[in-house]
Amino acid sequence: MESVVSTKYWHRTDDGRIQCDLCPRYCRLKEGQRGFCFVRMCQDEQVVMTTYGRSSGYCIDPIEKKPLNHFYPGTPVLSFGTAGCNLGCRFCQNWDISKSREIDILAESASPKAIAEAAEALGCQSVAFTYNDPVIFMEYAIDVAQACRERGIKAVAVTAGEICPEPRREFYRYMDAANVDLKAFTEAFYQKICFAPLGVVLETLEYLKHETKVWFEITTLLIPGKNDSEKEVEAEARWILEHLGPDVPLHFTAFHPDFKMMDISRTPPETLSRSRKIAMDVGLHYVYTGNVHDHSGSSTYCPKCGEILIGRDWYVLSEWNLRPDGRCGNCDLLIPGVFEAKPGTWGAKRVPVRLNEVSPVHKTSTN
Repeated sequence: MESVVSTKYWHRTDDGRIQCDLCPRYCRLKEGQRGFCFVRMCQDEQVVMTTYGRSSGYCIDPIEKKPLNHFYPGTPVLSFGTAGCNLGCRFCQNWDISKSREIDILAESASPKAIAEAAEALGCQSVAFTYNDPVIFMEYAIDVAQACRERGIKAVAVTAGEICPEPRREFYRYMDAANVDLKAFTEAFYQKICFAPLGVVLETLEYLKHETKVWFEITTLLIPGKNDSEKEVEAEARWILEHLGPDVPLHFTAFHPDFKMMDISRTPPETLSRSRKIAMDVGLHYVYTGNVHDHSGSSTYCPKCGEILIGRDWYVLSEWNLRPDGRCGNCDLLIPGVFEAKPGTWGAKRVPVRLNEVSPVHKTSTN
């Protein structure tokens, strides 16, 4: 499959360079020069994407690993990424993929149709664009999403939300769900540690809430001494409440030393619990802890009666008290999300997949 394809979000500048208009980095490129993301470059006086149809690998994950707790709980999702990223996060926990400058890591090639067929054959409810940010391979992600939609398979974007308004509208037209990384709630953190602006992420979140039907959840990785103060956590929670409402799920997840932040210790579990309590005291209804074993912090509770709705033991669903119509089994409150009448039973399994070995007669059981 041809890996280089033309893109449309760019323009020629007065000095003769070609400016990429996909994300707020606005890379100005000379012929043959690559953008910050590495996978978009200037070729023949236009911006092309160089990794179309190529992946760093495929894996079936539990949907809760994205993390999405209110989107078809318990079901398997076929996950993949490419190479590169339009952020420069010093703490990146997928740095071997997102920071790669070697296209050779993209070992597998697959057409959008082949991915959709494989997801169907493997019994996956959805396909996730993850491991690196799908914004930078949006042409491929959109084509995969369209192929999946024809088979009733959902498309999930795991993203940092750094995308310009016009491509944002096109991209999310084809997504069914998203998890957006809100990496911190200060401009200083974003500029010094992620090398990107905070404001664009907030614009993406407001766009998703007020102008789309995309189900989305938010994740903040809490890094000791960097973005985990009570003041910052409360400010983030208040912004979410005021701009998005109380029902958008928020995940506080634990940091571990990685990439260029090897000198910072792991996030203590009590920091996650404290942050969850702060956010819930502010008024958010669904706040979760992640990357730690915390049954209470990872389970879903009814904000009206306090009944446990979905119990979780890591990625295994241990309890289910939702009615088939998505209402609390105790008080009948309608719970926001995308649910089926029965929970999925995929559990915590993580299964690497070679797409060229998948056929409709060798389906992976979802039980």
